[in-house]
Amino acid sequence: MRSNNSAPTQLIFYLAGGFFIFIILGFLKPFVIVNAGERGVVMRFGKVQEVVFDEGLHPVVPLVTKVKTLSVRVQKNDINAEASSRDLQDIKMDIAVNWHIEPTQVNRIFQRVGDEEQIVFRIINPAVSEVVKAATAKKTAEEIITKRTELKQEIDNQLNERLASYGVAVDGVSLVNISFSPEFAKAIEAKQIAEQEAKRAEFEALKAEKQALAEVNRAKGQAEAQRLQRQTLTVELLQKQAIEKWDGKFPLVLGGEGALPFINIDSEELGK
Repeated sequence: MRSNNSAPTQLIFYLAGGFFIFIILGFLKPFVIVNAGERGVVMRFGKVQEVVFDEGLHPVVPLVTKVKTLSVRVQKNDINAEASSRDLQDIKMDIAVNWHIEPTQVNRIFQRVGDEEQIVFRIINPAVSEVVKAATAKKTAEEIITKRTELKQEIDNQLNERLASYGVAVDGVSLVNISFSPEFAKAIEAKQIAEQEAKRAEFEALKAEKQALAEVNRAKGQAEAQRLQRQTLTVELLQKQAIEKWDGKFPLVLGGEGALPFINIDSEELGK
């Protein structure tokens, strides 16, 4: 009887012990999972370690080791920047910056700067503002408009160079919008209208010149044709053309007895 009662008691004891251990392990968390697109910053007693956890399951010492995960995927931030051109025109830019943390540098950038939010606030925003001001100060407002691709490339290169020392890589910069003061915008519009009108006037003048030249050439051609025709005309050719056009009727002249046919007979031919 005693053995039969002890078996269920032992089973209950084992189950309770296993459940207690499970609760303890769940509370202490002796392992950590790093998800896809992330890296784990390992801290032991609050001190950042050299090792960086890749994606997957990693064992840790509870209460001693703590892991902070940071995303290493490409992130996009929209930043508003204000600057001045070389000719002192006020400029506002809407810039989209694509960036990511270098996977092998997550521990260092977390130690120096912080998480993703701190990286944007403390590193990327000030760097974009400074780089934009330096780049636009080299160009006039008109050059900023006409050389937008060149300006974008310069901002991209300078920003990448500045952020690389922090372990942040710039994947691309887009100048979404560039705006100027209303007065300057009106001046640009007036200049474009004037240039279009000047081009239209130049086209009309060129068209008139070509038409006049064509008329001169046409007149020269007609004069030359008439000259050649006069050179080729002979008495025989004129007589032949007159005979071909004659309808067989003699012209009539008025005489004493009414209308008589007029026949022009060459006296020399009659003599022959």
